Amino acid sequence: MKPIRILTLLSGLFVLILAFGFIFRVPLALRIWPWEDGRYSYLFVGSIMAAVSAAMLWVGWTGELGVLPAGSLNIFVIALTTSVYFFNLVAQGRSELLIFAIITVVLMLFSGATFLRMHRLFVPSPLSTPMPVRISFGIFVIALVWSGSALLLRQQIFPWDLNPDSSVVFGCIFIGDAFYFAYGLFRPSWNNGLGQLLSFLAYDLVLIVPFVLLLNSVQPNHTVNLIAYIIALVYSGGLAIYYLFVNPQTRFGS
Repeated sequence: MKPIRILTLLSGLFVLILAFGFIFRVPLALRIWPWEDGRYSYLFVGSIMAAVSAAMLWVGWTGELGVLPAGSLNIFVIALTTSVYFFNLVAQGRSELLIFAIITVVLMLFSGATFLRMHRLFVPSPLSTPMPVRISFGIFVIALVWSGSALLLRQQIFPWDLNPDSSVVFGCIFIGDAFYFAYGLFRPSWNNGLGQLLSFLAYDLVLIVPFVLLLNSVQPNHTVNLIAYIIALVYSGGLAIYYLFVNPQTRFGS
């Protein structure tokens, strides 16, 4: 399993570099996004990449391969749904997006194969995921499916105006995230819960300060969405901090 650890660690570092590229809007990183977008959309993409890299780096550093099935299932669903959308856009005449369609298919195949292999090799942790975390995961799944569906329908539920294409892609991401938490909910071994909370914490840390600062300039029609988003970030971040760093049974090193 050592080659898997090394590959996961290196991939996590690469994704982390991309995350910083999107967060700080480095032109070289932004070129991999299929269309021009706005500051907060790039920040959101960076937060998702930070979440992915956090789990991958944890797996690579510790060898905790139990995190991989849920994460690879997440990537598989995102790649599957976005590939369908990209090929649909190509069929409509946007041939410049063909490369993105092909990349998402390759990513779908790789992540799907990883999920099937690691799901069979999954070794449950001796510790079960605490009940408050399971309940929270259930809430997250419902919220992600609802918000992901709204984004797929291009409804403006984010606290900024979204590019319609980005709205669909972000909806695919939310649907994939719903599978991520659903896996941890229905297979409640703590190595599942830990991976999900670690990812959520990285996501929260990227977004919380910019979103709080956005309160000073948000458009009035987006204020409620922004407040709801901040509440979700504070709750999920607090949940992650407590169970990863405070709770004596589940904190790192316990």
